[in-house]
Amino acid sequence: MLGYEFRDPDLLREALTHASGADHRLASNERLEFLGDAILGAVVCESLFRRFPDYQEGELTRIKSVVVSRKTCAKISEEMGLDEYLFLGKGMGCGEPTPSSLLADVLESLIGAIFVDGGMVAAARFIVRLMDPEIESAVEGQNGLNYKSDLQQAAQRDFGATPTYLLLDEKGPDHSKCFKIAAQIGRSRYPAAWGRNKKEAEQRAAMNALSELAGAPIPYQSD
Repeated sequence: MLGYEFRDPDLLREALTHASGADHRLASNERLEFLGDAILGAVVCESLFRRFPDYQEGELTRIKSVVVSRKTCAKISEEMGLDEYLFLGKGMGCGEPTPSSLLADVLESLIGAIFVDGGMVAAARFIVRLMDPEIESAVEGQNGLNYKSDLQQAAQRDFGATPTYLLLDEKGPDHSKCFKIAAQIGRSRYPAAWGRNKKEAEQRAAMNALSELAGAPIPYQSD
């Protein structure tokens, strides 16, 4: 389930022990949660920094906020079935679904426990394995970063039209092409953007269009 074997099983138990099920607060997972939250943020930030060298700070921040959100952590925790292994106090659980806030907390405490038990390399490996799919989804606009959808809504609301996307150029070998795409609404064409695939280029072109419509600086310069 974890893909990691603890050398100190007591750390794993501590990571899974909610304050309600602990003899005292220091025996709960709260301290590990504090540590894991910081490590999760740092590892995701480094991953984004290295993987997307042409992303500006604002874009990296938006993706990070989705990937490390409480909602995402709770979803991953639930998918891993961590709620079945929690040590809770009497009156908690009782057949009711585990609160999402508690699910998010336990994932962070587990990350903290892996860090203490196996070091940063082990913790980073665990985080990257879990968060890579979330990063990809966020980049492709599936987790609240769908600029194409936002542009479509704006175009239909303000112009009564649907945006189209024009492939203007492509470069690179077949196995590693980049694409230059521009969004167009009616007769108005907006600043183009390059992407490592057509989906990414379209998302960036949509963000450029939204930025120009809002009178904001263009985030992706194509020339």
